[in-house]
Amino acid sequence: MDYKNVFEKFEEQNVFVKTTKAPSIDGAQKAALNRKGNVLYNSGDVEGARRIFLTTGYSDGLSRVGDHYKSRGSLLDALKMYWIAPDRTKSEPIIMQLSTLLQQLLHEEEDQGDE
Repeated sequence: MDYKNVFEKFEEQNVFVKTTKAPSIDGAQKAALNRKGNVLYNSGDVEGARRIFLTTGYSDGLSRVGDHYKSRGSLLDALKMYWIAPDRTKSEPIIMQLSTLLQQLLHEEEDQGDE
């Protein structure tokens, strides 16, 4: 299957496609990339750091990017980072918050239908 063509229409939405095949990176390359990601993150280039941390699978870096998104109110972006990290301690509260919101919206819709 040609994933590029399938997901081409979503390019403008800044989404990602998770695949099961990780890039081949040896330990030294991974460490160097993670250091570079940390430098980028600390200098304020969170998106550059995010790309590196996604490539290397650096869970602590992904979790910190999630923290950044959460502090900016971007809960879905934060949840993506926490889920990939995987950091269930941080993802579970967001999932609960979003499920509560969905329940409220469904109840409001039901109440409007009864009128």
